[in-house]
Amino acid sequence: MSWSRIFSGIVAITVALGMILWGGWYFTIGFGIIIYLGQLEYFQLVRAKGIEPAGKTTLAVSQALLITAAFAPTLVDAMFALAGTLICFYLLFQPKLSTIADIASSILGLFYGGYLPSYWIRLRVGIEHPSLLVSSAITNPQLNLNWPQFWTHPGNLPVGLTATLLAFLCIWAADIGAYTVGKLFGRTRLSDISPKKTVEGAVFGVIGSMAVAITGAWYLQWPIFIGSGAALGLLIGIASLLGDLTESMMKRDAGVKDSGQLIPGHGGILDRADSYVFTAPLVYYFTTLLLPLLSRLSS
Repeated sequence: MSWSRIFSGIVAITVALGMILWGGWYFTIGFGIIIYLGQLEYFQLVRAKGIEPAGKTTLAVSQALLITAAFAPTLVDAMFALAGTLICFYLLFQPKLSTIADIASSILGLFYGGYLPSYWIRLRVGIEHPSLLVSSAITNPQLNLNWPQFWTHPGNLPVGLTATLLAFLCIWAADIGAYTVGKLFGRTRLSDISPKKTVEGAVFGVIGSMAVAITGAWYLQWPIFIGSGAALGLLIGIASLLGDLTESMMKRDAGVKDSGQLIPGHGGILDRADSYVFTAPLVYYFTTLLLPLLSRLSS
């Protein structure tokens, strides 16, 4: 592992931790910048295939989607439908006749690069924003806190903060575990989509994610912490792997090794953020639906 890769990883983790801990506009704006850069890389991959998506329109409506996620999370789904409609309208009135591939790649850019990641903002910022639009089932006074008063008392920690932080730790554990074990002990190829990935690395990555999730669930005093932690870790471990393979499939189809060169030793934004795409909605609904249900059952 090169020193540039290690240094870039440390910087990226530090920035991510700062965004998560500060929350609010810090998280929303920071995440919006990451989404913007990631979508630029996605559209570069698409154009490498000779496709002409509605790039600027998709970038604009995706940012509107993220802002909606922060202030009115329950309106994001409606906003997604409206954004998709606007993209189609834009393509309809282009001088050059748009193709099915143009439309499909634009909508995928909105879904993959905007809608799915918006769940992180819904989780960290949206459920903490005091609004009548937020479901009362996941609202409590402590959600309005950003900085916890006492880390030694899990009850003082806001749900949006703890769930986001734990999920990111699980993703990091899965990525680092899979990379390390795959390099040292990997022998069985996982998929032709990404020849360097191994079954051994993938399995250890999922185990690492589950171990971190169970530890976090115990510390946060989640109901049935072994079961709830193992379930969350398993979901994150598998979803992060699928996200990685999906991005590898797009790069393979576009005929490139990395999605960009923005991060030394790692490649582009998509190369580092692919594990977070499909995990976002799973973590959000696990936190807002399953945890309250387990709490009621255990009590």
